Amino acid sequence: MSSLPSHNKDPSRIRKQFSDSCPVSSVATTKSLRHERLSRLGSSGSSDVSNDTSTNHAESYFLQRENRLSARKKAQEETANNDYKKMYEKALATNQRLKSRLETSKQELTMMQDQLERAQGRQDDCGANVLEAEKKIKAELKMENQRLKDENGALIRVITKLSK
Repeated sequence: MSSLPSHNKDPSRIRKQFSDSCPVSSVATTKSLRHERLSRLGSSGSSDVSNDTSTNHAESYFLQRENRLSARKKAQEETANNDYKKMYEKALATNQRLKSRLETSKQELTMMQDQLERAQGRQDDCGANVLEAEKKIKAELKMENQRLKDENGALIRVITKLSK
């Protein structure tokens, strides 16, 4: 029996090594491997108390291992769900805060536009009043300038007569 090379191992033994090295395996694979191990342990020859104890010990080991794996998987799922929930709640709060700021900004913009329109309207009214006042002043200055020109001409004629 030992004349076979070491690389020709029993296929069930290879499966056992692979499943033991794999950190997460499906439940069906784990159950079938456990059943295979238990049947192999049970068919080893004698059915005395020590074999019965090792079978129970092996079965409890695999049950504990399954429980640990399922508990770990459940904890990871809960953590992932909690993380998504926290991220969703945080994003929702941020959206609400931004919507509030946007609404406030829109109201401020509307008020500023109203103030600007009112100021432009006043400026137009003031501009029209100022324009009329400037026209009146300009007309008065033209009349005054013409009067001074006439007076200057009269003075020049008087000086010319006196100098002769």
